[in-house]
Amino acid sequence: MHDTKLLELFNHDIGIAEQLLELINKEFQALSDRDLPYLQALLSEKLPLLGQLDQHGQERSQLLTDLGLSADREGLHTLARSSDHAQALLEHSEQLSTLLERCQAANLRNGRLIRSSQASANSMLGILRGNETPSLYDSRGSAARIGQQRPLSQA
Repeated sequence: MHDTKLLELFNHDIGIAEQLLELINKEFQALSDRDLPYLQALLSEKLPLLGQLDQHGQERSQLLTDLGLSADREGLHTLARSSDHAQALLEHSEQLSTLLERCQAANLRNGRLIRSSQASANSMLGILRGNETPSLYDSRGSAARIGQQRPLSQA
């Protein structure tokens, strides 16, 4: 019975992880387009999915520990040895792991884009405020020595 419940949780979480991956990819496009309202809408769709994945992960762990097994891959393999659904359990577990790894990689990609955008915006603000001197070059290709810079608002 525990193996059937685990299989149901894996199947459900595979669908959730696929939805999450799709949302993360849409998030990347929204970040690229700087579409903040759409980005906010995507975030409100992502949060319940993440909550469900977390809840189901805890349920899977509890099911394994209730059987006296470790709540990891080794415990799942031990359960699979005595289950009629052994092949399906292992395949769905692997499929879910792969999907979650893809979600993590896409999320890291989005994080890099966010950090890059923040650095660019901070640099532009620094130039506008006069706190940061833009990198300029002279006729020889060397960094130009610029005297005192004034904020753009005072130029």
